[in-house]
Amino acid sequence: MASQLQTSCRASCWTIGVCILAAALLPGLQAQTVLVNDTVSGFIGTDVILHCSFTNPLPNVKITQVTWQKATNGSKQNVAIYNPAMGVSILSPYKERVTFQNPSFKDGTIQLSRLELEDEGVYICEFATFPTGNRESQLNLTVLAKPTNRMEGTKRPLIAKSGRTEKILVATCTSSNGKPPSTVTWDTKLKGEAEFQEIRNSNGTITVISRYRLVPSREAHRQQLMCVVNYQLDRFTDSMTLNVQYEPEVTIEGFDGNWFLNRKDVKLICKSDANPPAHTYEWKLPNGTLPGSVEIQNNTIYFKGPVSYSLAGTYICEASNAIGTRSGLVEVNVTEFPYTPSPIDDRKSMAQPNIPTPIPTLVIGCIVGGISLVLVVAVALFVVLLRRRHTFKGDYSTKKHVYGNGYSKAGIPQHHPPMAQNLQYPDDSDDEKKPGPLGSSTYEDEDEDAGGERKLGVPSKYEEDAKRPYFTVDEGEAHPEPYDERTLGFQYDPEQLDIAENMVSQNDGSFISKKEWYV
Repeated sequence: MASQLQTSCRASCWTIGVCILAAALLPGLQAQTVLVNDTVSGFIGTDVILHCSFTNPLPNVKITQVTWQKATNGSKQNVAIYNPAMGVSILSPYKERVTFQNPSFKDGTIQLSRLELEDEGVYICEFATFPTGNRESQLNLTVLAKPTNRMEGTKRPLIAKSGRTEKILVATCTSSNGKPPSTVTWDTKLKGEAEFQEIRNSNGTITVISRYRLVPSREAHRQQLMCVVNYQLDRFTDSMTLNVQYEPEVTIEGFDGNWFLNRKDVKLICKSDANPPAHTYEWKLPNGTLPGSVEIQNNTIYFKGPVSYSLAGTYICEASNAIGTRSGLVEVNVTEFPYTPSPIDDRKSMAQPNIPTPIPTLVIGCIVGGISLVLVVAVALFVVLLRRRHTFKGDYSTKKHVYGNGYSKAGIPQHHPPMAQNLQYPDDSDDEKKPGPLGSSTYEDEDEDAGGERKLGVPSKYEEDAKRPYFTVDEGEAHPEPYDERTLGFQYDPEQLDIAENMVSQNDGSFISKKEWYV
């Protein structure tokens, strides 16, 4: 029993001692780190540096070995080892390409020379320590491969044929063995299309191929086609000029539309656009043979002697090359007299071509025209309204009536001299009471002419006229002197009939409002 207690006490003491040691070493374990680059890259054939350093704040911890390893398919393969007691050891296949920069207990940096594609992968730097164990960190090594770029044109001749729609291969641009793959594009004005293909090689590189196709045409001849390859920060370009073969395009020059009788030294020239150039030219007429006075030299036909009507007709020129034969024609007309342009034609020919009016000028013109139109319409409306204001609105009588008999209000006489006894009307008045001209018979005379003496109790025409509740403005305007002395109490407006309806006539000839009359 005593032995069991002794054994139990020893075990407890050992456990306590381990815990105390672990607690003492824990801060140091946390502070121990292996520092490396996260990623490193390099091109095939170049050298790279793989940095690795160790921080150890605990003086009692000893470093026994530094080891570089490569992770391959879940396992670790030793690359290089540094042991203070045994020295440096480099394993195959890195024996001739790996070296320690400055091996020590704190620095395990190595240099990997002449990179190969197989060197790409994950590398582990490990420090073996006592008594804390091993400490490690890992980095990724990427191996890049610059591609080989080239452009080549097709060896097949490019021939343009009418009605052809099939697109044929024109050029191929290749970027071989690149890692990562390149980007291939085309820079051209041609109306073709490109196709792309990627090939993954066994060593991990990629080859990119682009082929450019188009339908050969006359317009494509001598056009430039450029291949552009972009890889990382590098740019590669190569170009070629297309050589498209096509049959001749024929035009005839020399006839100016003014071939007249007895004109001399005229000729026709047959010109052709062809690739390869036309090697044969043939002149002919569709309905006969050429005149005997012509001389043909290669592509030109000369007419000897003066021009005559026999030279008129349709001239055809056929041009031929290795691709085919094409023809052109011209209709020659002969006139009796030369054509002399008129002065009008001369001015038209000398006049400058029509230049489109700039848009700002058109806008300004439209604005000015619109403003002018608005001003004209406004002035016309103003004139019409002004004339209407000065035009009489009412009945067709030229007499304007004035109510009141020299009174502005019923029963209140105005302070004016009495009205003249003899009133005259203007000549244009058609009133039935219009008297004759000045100096003619008066109302009294008319009464006497009408049949003698006036009856007692019957007022004369003058007295009736004097008691009239109104008189015309024309009467006053015709004789201003006597009428100026009489006040016109109220002028009658024919359009305001409601005023007369609201008035009540008084015995003295004046009018007052119905409201005042009832009061």
